[in-house]
Amino acid sequence: MDDVADPPAVGATGARSTRGGAALGDRAAPDDESFSAVVAAVTSAFGDATRRQIFLFARDSDGVTAAEIARRFALHPNVARHHLDKLAAGGYLEVSLDHGGSGAGRPAKRYRRSPRSAALPAPPRPDELVVTLLVRALDLLEPEIASRMAYDVGEQYGRSLAAQMAPGDQQRSMRAAMLAIADSLTAHGFAAHAEVRGPGTAIVRDHCPFGEVVARHPVLCSVDRGMVQGLLTGLCGDEIPVQMSSRALGDDSCASVAG
Repeated sequence: MDDVADPPAVGATGARSTRGGAALGDRAAPDDESFSAVVAAVTSAFGDATRRQIFLFARDSDGVTAAEIARRFALHPNVARHHLDKLAAGGYLEVSLDHGGSGAGRPAKRYRRSPRSAALPAPPRPDELVVTLLVRALDLLEPEIASRMAYDVGEQYGRSLAAQMAPGDQQRSMRAAMLAIADSLTAHGFAAHAEVRGPGTAIVRDHCPFGEVVARHPVLCSVDRGMVQGLLTGLCGDEIPVQMSSRALGDDSCASVAG
């Protein structure tokens, strides 16, 4: 798959979050960050006018392929595929394999409207009561066991997201995978973007959908770390080591670096 760059998403690469320290006590900050996360999620998916038209066309059809979109909108097939994959990474389209009844050749990917489309524009947010119940349960476990369990849950969820985004796909390059992961995390309320860091690629998250709870229970960062690892493994085919930093653990930023 060819890498096709998007213009910077509004809210995704702008002012950085000030979570941590005194900002955690500011009750207005989470609301501001949540609003910015919603803007980042919607802009990442629909900030391109052509992509908005593609979504509306796919939404009202019984599924489309990249070739059909390329013909309909006079686009190069790689550009059409990029727009569709961007929408799939955000959870706005579901992907399935279309064998066309012939059984011969590589099946095409067919993109259909996702049930999540009815819930635009807000990204999914963890329910406060469920999160409180989760951290109370994790508090009963040894820290290492709790962290491992949170990581495993995140990794399995990340692998399931990767399978939905690219069923039967060939392995993506790490850069293409990291861009897709940033889109997926943004759609889940993390307001993430990918950037080059030295020889590798980093996914930086400007907002945490767990809010202030993660500052008191940083074990929840393991869910995030597992999601990134599961997505990367599912999209690239190999378990590529990822180094993660977290503000809740005292680092300067929330980022995952691979490569």
